[in-house]
Amino acid sequence: MERASEGARGRRSAAPAMAGVRGLALAAHRLDRAEKISEVVDASAELAHELLGARSISVSRIEQDTCRTLSVYPPPSEDLESGSTTGPTRVTVRSEDRPALRTLIREHSSWVAHAPDGSGADWGDPLECAALRASGQVTGLGSPIIVNGHVWGQILATRDVGQPLFEVEDVATAEVVAALTAGALARVDLDEQVRHLVADDPLTGLGNRRVADHAAEIALMSDLEMCVVMCDVDGLKRVNDEFGHDAGDDLLRTVGDVLRRAQDQLPGTTAARLGGDEFCLVTIGIPRDEVKRTLARTMRKYPLAHGAAISWGVASTADGRPEHARTLFRRADAAQYQAKRHRARVVRAEASSASAAAVTVEKLIAAGVGAILNAQSGVVPRLCALAAAATGATGGAAWSVLHDAEDGGVVAVARGGMPSDDPGQVHTLAVASDPWVVEVETTAPEDRSAQFADALLLLLDLAVQGAG
Repeated sequence: MERASEGARGRRSAAPAMAGVRGLALAAHRLDRAEKISEVVDASAELAHELLGARSISVSRIEQDTCRTLSVYPPPSEDLESGSTTGPTRVTVRSEDRPALRTLIREHSSWVAHAPDGSGADWGDPLECAALRASGQVTGLGSPIIVNGHVWGQILATRDVGQPLFEVEDVATAEVVAALTAGALARVDLDEQVRHLVADDPLTGLGNRRVADHAAEIALMSDLEMCVVMCDVDGLKRVNDEFGHDAGDDLLRTVGDVLRRAQDQLPGTTAARLGGDEFCLVTIGIPRDEVKRTLARTMRKYPLAHGAAISWGVASTADGRPEHARTLFRRADAAQYQAKRHRARVVRAEASSASAAAVTVEKLIAAGVGAILNAQSGVVPRLCALAAAATGATGGAAWSVLHDAEDGGVVAVARGGMPSDDPGQVHTLAVASDPWVVEVETTAPEDRSAQFADALLLLLDLAVQGAG
């Protein structure tokens, strides 16, 4: 670093307007006002430009030995006549290609390079000197931004021909600016982490119930149309049971991504996970019909895995502006529940139709014969096996084996399965071979009931006769 001072000896110092302790104090106050990382790096670039009297400043992020420019000052300007861009530009370089950068990362140390002319008076890393000369600069300075003991990034300063070379004092100033920047970055990062913990759902990254409630209350205070969309995941329990909870978590993340895509198409919208498999959107200034079209289009384009789906319902202030936003959530939840029941009816109808189409007499006979041959000895075990197999083969769920009583009635010897939760989709086949009666629930087409009854009666006789 002594050579840096010697190289500038005899030259007039570039005394910036904000030099000294007062300038650094003002810089600290300006960085303290930044609330986002982008605001910190922009303020850092501008402050370094003022404090160092530099021609250009760039602030970069360093991750996995890659240095990527985030902010430049002064910003590049476009030449309207030529269409070219002048001034510092945003670039990405690898430390393996720039030894000075590699040293900065490994040793947490600043570097200086000079390329004052073409007489061989270069000082510092040859690659940095060549880069300076290629850009028309004469001196360069890089200082690390160290956050929590790790190199977060770099402040890079350059000066033009006619400006003095960077000295030891300049390096010290750059390192102070880098330290102030690091402090601001650590503060902003901590603030963002706290906001994330308080406001974000950790699984999906969406807002949580607190965020949704706040967005709804704010939207309700405006005169614009406001919508609340309540969403529920159909099939989450089945996915958890069949594929494990990791698959269930992946499904919830996918739902969050679908709603985020819808949110992006609806400006001003807030997407949130309320808990479990409940999600919501809060929109403002967008007509209900447009909200519905956007949701329907997005969900068609991005279907969920494992046959899961999203049921959703919308409530709007177009139907009346309530006193409390919670009223809209209840209305939307009721609409979502209706959509969920409708979807369940459609799914059951499709399943019953598919089941009925697959039912054949041949399938019934094959299942019945196999069950009888593999059953334990005795008429009752054989009839129970037949009834269970026939019910499964014909798309039913419940079955019964009955026996004639002495008083002329019948008594149930055995029952199995579960009655259907939608009786309108099934009917019962009953066949008798004195004194036994077998009843099976089936979704087979009723216009073919006689054929199935004949086949079932044949199997009943086979089971009774074979039992001895």
